[in-house]
Amino acid sequence: MSDLTSVERERILAKSALFNPPEATLPDGRRELVGLSREELVAELAALGEKPFRAKQLWHWIYHQGVTDFAAMTSIAGPMRAKLAERFTVGRPEAATVQTSADETRKWLFRWRDGQEVETVYIPDRHADRGAVCISTQVGCTLSCRFCHTGTQKLVRNLGAAEIVGQFMAARDSYGEWPSPKDDQPRLLSTIVVMGMGEPLYNYENTAKALRIIMDGEGIGLSRRRITLSTSGVVPMMDRCGQELGVNLAVSLHAVTDELRDEIVPLNRKYPIQELLDACRRYPGASNARRITFEYVMLRGVNDSEAEARELVRLLQGIPAKINLIPFNPWPGSPYQTSTYEQTAKFAAILNDAGYSSPIRRPRGRDILAACGQLKTESERTRRVSA
Repeated sequence: MSDLTSVERERILAKSALFNPPEATLPDGRRELVGLSREELVAELAALGEKPFRAKQLWHWIYHQGVTDFAAMTSIAGPMRAKLAERFTVGRPEAATVQTSADETRKWLFRWRDGQEVETVYIPDRHADRGAVCISTQVGCTLSCRFCHTGTQKLVRNLGAAEIVGQFMAARDSYGEWPSPKDDQPRLLSTIVVMGMGEPLYNYENTAKALRIIMDGEGIGLSRRRITLSTSGVVPMMDRCGQELGVNLAVSLHAVTDELRDEIVPLNRKYPIQELLDACRRYPGASNARRITFEYVMLRGVNDSEAEARELVRLLQGIPAKINLIPFNPWPGSPYQTSTYEQTAKFAAILNDAGYSSPIRRPRGRDILAACGQLKTESERTRRVSA
């Protein structure tokens, strides 16, 4: 079984490489430093004859201070700053549009150097000065989940590590949250949910690299407990994610039978519910203190019966779990209706009585199409094919 998993994992990574982003280099030849690992940053500076401590200085300025102008990096000598500015850049994605909802949810449409676009959302906590940044990992998506607006947009390409980190850094710019707060200080942008556009485990290498940068204690310094990665169930990559990153896991479940999940989450045909739940049981670090979140979009007359709630309790037995019940967020042309509040409450009561925390999520940012399942860039882009 493990050999089969290894082969499947390699197949996924090879297919992912076909959608690799363009090189992070400007037309004038300068190299983008955001998105480089510590080792890559050391190598870039070694090529200029600089010692490793210089990379540590740069890392601090880029990820702790949030500085984009080499001239402002005052601990580095003037001639060296000029040399860095000739060869490198510290960039941010271009915010093509920024919208703020009546409930203070904020959505950015970020445009990359090749003209491709993704959406990123900040959802402030209603009761405290903190909130979650929902970041994207792909331009478009391959999964075609029937209730999801993003799934109606074909996959164009993966985002690079610089583009994934850059979304969070640009959100920080927007809220003036530099330098990076220490862990005991309040943060407005306190958590990251990797559940924007795309399936992160189909862009694992870039996503993992970006999250390692975000978790680095000498930079942005967000702990793994403050990061949740959401997957629709790419089973072979779930084990690797748990072992290498150890971030919180969220699973887009949405159905309790393979027959229905095959229809609304087509990935289920490859990795059916039992395989998915077995991977959840294996997930490192899952405990009552760090429960796996199961996302369940409530679709009227489709998956919201009390019998299905009882079956969900049976399926999740033995998994430290929390279930987020998500009212379906309509979008133009969507084939479903939102479950009634009364039916959702009955569903939640069965789960709560069985000992599972089952909050009914309050939709945020609906008025700017920023709610769960609503993200989609309007412009149609030509898919980039690697030569």
